[in-house]
Amino acid sequence: MIKALLVTLALLTGSTLFAGSGNLEIYWVDADGGAATLIVSPNGKSLLVDTANRRDDNRDANRILAAAKMAGLKQIDILLTTHYHGDHMGGMDALSTMIPIAHYMDHGPSVELDRPRVAAVYEAYEKLSKGKRTIVKAGDKIPLEGLDITVVQSAGKSITTPVAGSGAANASCATFEEHPPDRDADNDQSVGIIVRFGNFDFLDLGDLTWNYEKNLVCPANLLGKIDVYQTTHHGLDRSNSPQMLQAIDPVVIVMNNGATKGGPASVFETFRRGSRLEDIWQGHLALGTPAEVNTNQDMIANLGPTEGCEGHTLKLSAAADGSYTMTNLRNGITKSYQSK
Repeated sequence: MIKALLVTLALLTGSTLFAGSGNLEIYWVDADGGAATLIVSPNGKSLLVDTANRRDDNRDANRILAAAKMAGLKQIDILLTTHYHGDHMGGMDALSTMIPIAHYMDHGPSVELDRPRVAAVYEAYEKLSKGKRTIVKAGDKIPLEGLDITVVQSAGKSITTPVAGSGAANASCATFEEHPPDRDADNDQSVGIIVRFGNFDFLDLGDLTWNYEKNLVCPANLLGKIDVYQTTHHGLDRSNSPQMLQAIDPVVIVMNNGATKGGPASVFETFRRGSRLEDIWQGHLALGTPAEVNTNQDMIANLGPTEGCEGHTLKLSAAADGSYTMTNLRNGITKSYQSK
């Protein structure tokens, strides 16, 4: 494990392809309910978390490539696949032909190899990543120069030691109610990370579901308070428990939902109980949820149905002092925040 991480670090040290903005930048690429989050360090190193959907027209791979070009990237330094579902890794093959991918990270073998389609996709992934792959475990650090990235969840295991500044008891755990086991086992193998840059932090837990979230925040909050939270599982109510949200109490929530996936009214209600919450930003207007329950449309990147969607992106830029801005690239609307 350590040897593989050191090899990765050596690869990244020699791959600076531009000076970088001096800020941490995060791009939420629209994949209509898939996942593709591009993280660019202050000196231009890149971590892509997931590659969204496979499509005959390579829509999602092309949108990721467009975000990479917007960020000034010539390669993806690390591709982290949270888990092996098609809406998180479907665009990988196509993307790998469009832009070099230096290194691959994941949670280890799929636990759904009894599904022929999953088995075929996983076998292709093993071939693509051969010799350039690291399996990460809870507690590992992802070596991306300029950022502190901690793996807090992987392969069904959570960290057992609180991250710095966390560890307080979570009183809301007394009312936690378990859900039935999730029907898609690999969701709970998801890799989850906290990205820190100075006073700013960001949380992405892939598709980790309700019962597994509990291990991170009950009985003690091992994650601490979070500035920006990417909604787990696209903002579905199979995740995003009240206990999780009370523990991390984010200032900004970014929902990588689709027009008809994610964002039920119950989840918005849970989010809006947060004592520190200032805004929710959405990849899509959730068409199955009343318009007034969705966030302000200025903060929604895409407003219409999937057909004809232009795939607008949400972007964050954060400084080391904890100040950060969110921008909707559909309309240019920008709002500034400060780490609390």
